[in-house]
Amino acid sequence: MSIVITGNPGTGKHTISSRLAREIGYTILDLNQIAIKHGIFEKRDSTLDVDTKKLARVIKKIITKNTIIVGHLAPYVVERSQIKLAVILRKNPYKLIPVYKKRNYSKKKQTENAASEILGIIAHDSIKKFGLQKSRQIDTTNLTIKQTVNKVKLILKKKFENDNVDWLGMVAKKNDFAKFFPNR
Repeated sequence: MSIVITGNPGTGKHTISSRLAREIGYTILDLNQIAIKHGIFEKRDSTLDVDTKKLARVIKKIITKNTIIVGHLAPYVVERSQIKLAVILRKNPYKLIPVYKKRNYSKKKQTENAASEILGIIAHDSIKKFGLQKSRQIDTTNLTIKQTVNKVKLILKKKFENDNVDWLGMVAKKNDFAKFFPNR
């Protein structure tokens, strides 16, 4: 069975997946690269809008055992029965903004992605799709690559449950809603 590594942009999905794949002998299926290779996207502004229905059909045909499926679109294109574990990488939204700036994301895209992380949209959608039994969250904010990979390996051995992630509570405590939700 395969493993999903998902989360918002900037949480470490590709870095962790690459290292983990080397250490446990799995291959990587990068959802963004597959969408590009198969031409199932539209370019809008600085983003790629992927046709998730078409991508789901492609993934269903090419997924194999011992694969790490990496990408924020995983909960929308991978079937629950195809995986044994979904790891959702999370990161403090205050730490994500500098990552997005470095990637030259537009201000709108920075805010949308940080807000998505605060609300836990990908975490919610992953848990809804894959179930609580198969879904685990890791807060990568203060972890090294090695520490994060080691947590994933502990999850695989059923020796680690979940990190407690509550960005919404943190933002509320700082009264910073306007920073992340400017038009609300």
